[in-house]
Amino acid sequence: MITRFSLGLLGLIFFISNSVIGQEEAPHMAATYTTEKITIDGKALESEWAKAVQANTQWQHFPVESNTVTQPTEVRILYDDTNLYILCKAYSISDQYITPSLRRDFSGGASDKINFVLDTYSDGINAYMFGSNPFGVKSDLLVSNGGIGEAKDDINRTWDVDYDVESAIYDGYFIIEMKIPFGSINFPEGSTAWRFNFFRLDTQTNERSTWAKIPQVYKDFNLAFMGTLGFDKPLGKSNAPIAIIPYINGISSNDFEGIGKDQKVNFGGDLKIPINNGLNLDITLNPDFSQVEVDDEIINLTQFEVVLPEKRQFFLQNSDLFSNYGADRTVTPFLTRRIGVAKDLEGNNIQNRIIAGARLSGKISDKMRLGFLNMLTDEDVKNEVASNNNTVVSLQQSVFSRSNLKFLFINRQTVKDYDFISSDEKFNRMLGLEYDLNSKDNVWKGRFFAYKSFSPIQNEKSMSGGVQFSRETRHQNINLEYAFIGDDFKADLGILRRVGVMKFSPYYSYFFYPKKGRINTLELRQNAWLWIDPTGDQKLIERTLLTSAELTFKDQSKLGMRFFHRNEFFVNPFDPTGIHPDTPLAGNQIYHSRSLMLQYASDRRNKLSFISSQNYGSFFDGMKYSFLNKFSYRVQPRLVTSLNLNYDRIALGNDIPLTKLWLFGPKFDFSFSKSIFWSTNIQFSSQSENFGFNSRFQWRFNSLSDLYIVYNDNYFAYEQLVPRYRSINLKLTYWFFK
Repeated sequence: MITRFSLGLLGLIFFISNSVIGQEEAPHMAATYTTEKITIDGKALESEWAKAVQANTQWQHFPVESNTVTQPTEVRILYDDTNLYILCKAYSISDQYITPSLRRDFSGGASDKINFVLDTYSDGINAYMFGSNPFGVKSDLLVSNGGIGEAKDDINRTWDVDYDVESAIYDGYFIIEMKIPFGSINFPEGSTAWRFNFFRLDTQTNERSTWAKIPQVYKDFNLAFMGTLGFDKPLGKSNAPIAIIPYINGISSNDFEGIGKDQKVNFGGDLKIPINNGLNLDITLNPDFSQVEVDDEIINLTQFEVVLPEKRQFFLQNSDLFSNYGADRTVTPFLTRRIGVAKDLEGNNIQNRIIAGARLSGKISDKMRLGFLNMLTDEDVKNEVASNNNTVVSLQQSVFSRSNLKFLFINRQTVKDYDFISSDEKFNRMLGLEYDLNSKDNVWKGRFFAYKSFSPIQNEKSMSGGVQFSRETRHQNINLEYAFIGDDFKADLGILRRVGVMKFSPYYSYFFYPKKGRINTLELRQNAWLWIDPTGDQKLIERTLLTSAELTFKDQSKLGMRFFHRNEFFVNPFDPTGIHPDTPLAGNQIYHSRSLMLQYASDRRNKLSFISSQNYGSFFDGMKYSFLNKFSYRVQPRLVTSLNLNYDRIALGNDIPLTKLWLFGPKFDFSFSKSIFWSTNIQFSSQSENFGFNSRFQWRFNSLSDLYIVYNDNYFAYEQLVPRYRSINLKLTYWFFK
């Protein structure tokens, strides 16, 4: 029966989803059809460019929100039956441009850069972002989740497609010419308009400017605020080619703790098949990820697992179809890093070979997206790792203006019986429904979700659900979150921090914008996290309060202060240092932590920049002092270096030894050209007792094809260095288009 309350709630959701509060009228730009050949050379000599409609950046996004742009940027767009052409002319004070690297997809936070955002399905949820700079470096990214969050969450930098860019620097300006094949992107057949925006970062004036106005409180890649790009001739099929991507990898290794020396040659590859303008089928056989950048070492002082980012190319395109579910740090139903990674008998992460896999992803209609993933992993009987078939099905239906109704199914199942696998571990399945709320003006955001897990021994308390709701404006951000996880809820292919609990997590922040002086914004924020065990003897198992203040200066440097107060109940004994398992903190007890942290991040436009934070206070009824420092130095445009130097001094008392933890990590990234790179990552962690050296040479010799030489060397580092594993890989990957 539909009650008045239900009708009222549906009406409220409909109103919020479509509300517009003070949004500027969206600008329009026309792309001009051409039959003339356009040469991508940064010179713009073709007469067709003079006939194309010109659009200019009209709004300043940073340091102030205004309609005054000090350094104009002009954009013209042409298209033919197979390509989209973009010409950009950007005026500047001088030719002292900044680029951290010649490497593709360089970070643009402190460099001269222009980005073009193409929301080809005009849904305000997903988009392509192509960019470049005065040096003609390529940047092709994917934007997901409407671009409402942080870049690390909503921007995919690892996605690469075939397109051309050239640039040239002139007196007082630079030019970028770009050719994007329609076969490299998805869009509806017969399109006459896309949602579109472009924005620029100018380091000399420290100005961010946009074509369509974006309020400063939101990121400049936010998809709620865009104009339109019109086509006077409807677009046809994308005609994306089939791509066959074989690889060969020669490996010479020495496992000092295991099998000893070994030499082998691996073969495998991927197959990419476009189904239509919006749907793609990817098939992989014996994939190899030896060329992927190694994970950063992290000091973990919590009782929870650290979630590291996915860097493997096969899992990244349309990755939001599989990853954008659940609640942050509470319920993550699916994590791709659960596939191809396992635990050995000592609990260490090891590679779990993927035999084969398939993924079908993309648009099946203008409003619905499909994600299907199936991966078969190999067995490792020595480490008691079973062979598993892993399946994920995701459906996302766009509703209202920018919201989504989503369905998720997950199945992890062993392919045969194993003596070391109990009957309750043979499979784990999950069904879930979600509704993601994103209002048209981006003020209202939220998520409502419910999940049910299934296992061989079925129990009643196998549900999880929650709701998150926020309102964000120029001066205020209010957020409320509630979630629960049943005692028997399982997510073998995901992440759960706790089970059998409820979580309440409100926060409030207020922004000040001084009109004069060096300060751009001041944010005051109060967070709270409450974890409750409704059936336990100790009901409140965690209460965390975080009070913070952050100053952002007009040169983009930041100064922050945080006061942290946590009371946490440990059911079982726990060693927060990670190196004294024989003398843990006692279980069935509440521990208290209170600390003050000061942090400063310098202007990243400088050749030498740094982030430094100092933290001091009580820690689980003991004391802890920490500093975290990261230094970066740029020798433009060839070399980027950085150094992580972290230290923790922990005194817990109660016969637990004084602990001093160090993390040391220098990195070097050298660009010989825009196609040849050499990077080296050195890491030492006293917590993991590991010293690692990874050096990688990459030559992108043809379009998306690469030659890699990767050297790895790992040592057990306690009182002296003892070799653990050493390898050298020679890997060749080539893209054949048909």
